[in-house]
Amino acid sequence: MSELTQVLRHVLPVEDQNVLVGHTTGDDAAVYRLTDDRALVVTADFFTPVVDDPYDFGRIAATNALSDIYAMGAKPLFVLNLVGFPRRLLSEGIIDEIMRGGSDVMRSVGVPILGGHSVDDDEPKYGLVAIGEVDPARMVTNSSARAGDALVLTKPIGSGVIATAIKNVQAPENVVAIAVDSMTTLNADAASVMVSNGITAATDVTGFGLLGHLRSLMRASNVSATLQADKVPMLLGARKLAEAGHIPDGSKRNLDDLASDVSFETSVDEVTKILLADAQTSGGLLMSVPAERLENVTDGLAETASTVAVIGRVAQGLAGTIKVI
Repeated sequence: MSELTQVLRHVLPVEDQNVLVGHTTGDDAAVYRLTDDRALVVTADFFTPVVDDPYDFGRIAATNALSDIYAMGAKPLFVLNLVGFPRRLLSEGIIDEIMRGGSDVMRSVGVPILGGHSVDDDEPKYGLVAIGEVDPARMVTNSSARAGDALVLTKPIGSGVIATAIKNVQAPENVVAIAVDSMTTLNADAASVMVSNGITAATDVTGFGLLGHLRSLMRASNVSATLQADKVPMLLGARKLAEAGHIPDGSKRNLDDLASDVSFETSVDEVTKILLADAQTSGGLLMSVPAERLENVTDGLAETASTVAVIGRVAQGLAGTIKVI
């Protein structure tokens, strides 16, 4: 039993027919039906800095917060800031830059920040509560993948390794710049392609890594998957930095937690394994795409996303299991 599962066992099941998505399937956001064609989508996310520049940190956190809304096929309505910051440093201008970064992201997509909450905290933290809306008939969840679907990823992985290298002052500037660009790229356009093509199964790739989020998708859908390791795109420098030992503790925990559900062919090396489990920040969308829609989806994504990769297939098998080849 994972640490998360142990914690969630204390959260009682909800008996309300208007709860369309709760905590039981480990989906990206909660969904609550208001009317037959309107439902609220609600999520919250915050974390400690993953880059040195406070403005970029604000942008990354804001982009990440909206990602869960887009992953559900929803439209963001408004957000609330969540801030932890040491009071003694308020006059240094750091929190101003963090908030400016978050505000600029929200302004770029016309999503208002309507308030928030802050606490005095020795370790800076920033994130947001995001509120969206979706038609329940067009909602995207992690529980409708089907055997035969293709697995499509819209961003490269490796940001956790790069963030660790940044903390260790070992990340080259060009590597950091490319990683920041990826983490501040909104999933809005990719989600638009997803929804317009009638895709109903997807998730975004964040703290549990690609394999962890794929397992959740497969488990909730009662299917298994085959993942082609050499098809998974990696951020520039991520492999080299992982080989040098810049591996987050969270990524190691992810890989350990996956041991009973993921099998690796002998050709998959240890660095690849850790990168596939690398804890991501503001990652891409992972879609389960029916074969007859794959060409339209990949063509659409090629016009909007920086990365379009078909990385595997959904198969019949023990729910939540993954074979990496």
